[in-house]
Amino acid sequence: MERFRERIINAEIYKSGRLSGLSFWWVFFVTIFGLLLTINQVFNLRFAGFQLISTAYYYLMIGIFGGLVFLFFPARKNQDRPQIYDWLMTFVWFFCSVWISIKAQYIIDRGWNQGAPIEAVVIATIYVALSLEALRRTGGKFLFIFCLLFATFPLYAGKMPGFLWGVELTFSQTVSEHVFGMEGIIGVPMQVVCDTLIGFLVFGVVLAGTGGGAFFMDFANSLMGSRRGGPAKVAIVSSGLFGSLSGSPTSNVMTTGSLTIPAMIRCGYSPTYAAAVEACASTGGTIMPPVMGTAAFIMASFLNVPYSHVVVSAFIPAVFYYVFLILQTDCYAARKGLRGLPTEELPSLRTTLLGGWYYLVALIILTFMLLMMPAQNEVPYWVSLFLIVIALFRRHSLRFDMRRFVTLVVEIGQSIAQIVGLIAGIGLIIGSMSITGVANSFSRELVQIAGDNLWLLLLVGAFTSFVLGIGMTASACYIFLAIVLAPALVQIGIDPMAAHLYIFYWGMVSFITPPVALAAIAASTIAKANPIVTGFYALRVGSLLFLLPVIFILEPALLLRGSWSALIQAVLTTTLAVFLLSAAVEGFFWRVGLLGYVSRLILGISGLCFLVPGWKTDIIAIFLFVLFLIGGFLRINGKSIYKSG
Repeated sequence: MERFRERIINAEIYKSGRLSGLSFWWVFFVTIFGLLLTINQVFNLRFAGFQLISTAYYYLMIGIFGGLVFLFFPARKNQDRPQIYDWLMTFVWFFCSVWISIKAQYIIDRGWNQGAPIEAVVIATIYVALSLEALRRTGGKFLFIFCLLFATFPLYAGKMPGFLWGVELTFSQTVSEHVFGMEGIIGVPMQVVCDTLIGFLVFGVVLAGTGGGAFFMDFANSLMGSRRGGPAKVAIVSSGLFGSLSGSPTSNVMTTGSLTIPAMIRCGYSPTYAAAVEACASTGGTIMPPVMGTAAFIMASFLNVPYSHVVVSAFIPAVFYYVFLILQTDCYAARKGLRGLPTEELPSLRTTLLGGWYYLVALIILTFMLLMMPAQNEVPYWVSLFLIVIALFRRHSLRFDMRRFVTLVVEIGQSIAQIVGLIAGIGLIIGSMSITGVANSFSRELVQIAGDNLWLLLLVGAFTSFVLGIGMTASACYIFLAIVLAPALVQIGIDPMAAHLYIFYWGMVSFITPPVALAAIAASTIAKANPIVTGFYALRVGSLLFLLPVIFILEPALLLRGSWSALIQAVLTTTLAVFLLSAAVEGFFWRVGLLGYVSRLILGISGLCFLVPGWKTDIIAIFLFVLFLIGGFLRINGKSIYKSG
């Protein structure tokens, strides 16, 4: 028995990141327990008569998965193994959560959020401190400092000027509201994570862990790898598919970019351009249904609509963004005379589909059930089960053995731990803004400053979203602005769905915008290109990402809000705009060939006019486009005015 135990703990094959041996197996069994608890709660199984009230369940999830943050993520970068204090914080957070969970109903009945006994205040203080430390490890120093300022905001809210003034609380009242109140750590974002998002995180890890990422890469290669500039199109499609499930632009770049970027460079794309394409494609995965990362689920909860409404509304703008990327890379390849990869080096479409048809079936089932089933939080578990069953039947070809299953469970634990650690800390922001009353006053003040001026408010919203997005995750940025900015946009008459998607889009653009441009920098390291130059290239390649939020604010029909006639007109004009803008950006037009600066300017203005709703701008756009077409075939002094110099 002792020899068996030693072999299990010390086996080098059971490793995941900084975990190995005892820490690895602890995470495995704790994750299994947490998933069983989640399934019992989500499916309302009442296994052995056991069913927790919702708040008790939320606290246990924080204790189980939040505690794992300290094992997965080091306190300092140079620590490659969990330290004694990591284990200590893991157990302290777990036992504090168990203590609160046991007293969950009593806490509600006695109103501990407004007045708790001394021992509860001590527990709450520890809870807040651990939440902030978990946030620091998973979200970085900027987000930690930002949350720390807001977590302590109720202590000095009464001394703040103007619209920042709020109700001031004592220290014990503040930590009690954060921990025992329903608008703090266990507020709406954490409720969404525990009730819905855990299932989708499981699905994402299972899909990748059973070979889904490799299949999507082969699938895209077999479809477009041999086309003009094929590797770039493969990067866009595969990164879009994978990114819609992972929800993290940077991790998407590091996962798919390690394959797509070298292939693009080999095809003839410059390292800088290849890195920019991958960064933009990976960033766009967060806006692409059906999963769209964390923020979309929280958005559905804030809007009080089914998640399927968010998916349907976000679909058309996301498709336009990826069409724009594909058209751009095609124009670039045509301008540079780039070809695709040799056919003999690419996988066969038939072989690829025969070997991985079930991944496409899984995505189809997921999308169909999300749109049709009322209990959407159950959907990802069924699809994950489907993939695991398929993996077991094909375990030899997929190499899906017990070792891979155990590692998969640990990866699921890491994925859930990261999001729980982030959301627990972000909950402190929401709690502070709510209990002090500043959230409402902030929105009212914004509307008064803007004076019902839509463009001024949109400009303020875009700037705020962009600045916060520099140091935050897209989810953290969205949650904060959904509290303080979205109500102001709705108050002046903007469609609620459009308002929330607007701040979500603008919170993401920092991933491809210098000086931060995290996705572009990650891609540049793979391509061995200059990070700043890559960021500016990404700014050009992904330029439609800056325009789309403004367009669907002005034309909600793109979000399927309104009549069919308005939708058809909006789709038609936006399609023309995307086609013209991609040609203008890259300086190449079908049948006309290379374009000079004058022609690109005319084409670009025409595309922008098509984007702006209204028949007057459409007429201007058509006139400019016809002018371009006529000029393209006229020659002045024997040379087309549209030939590049």
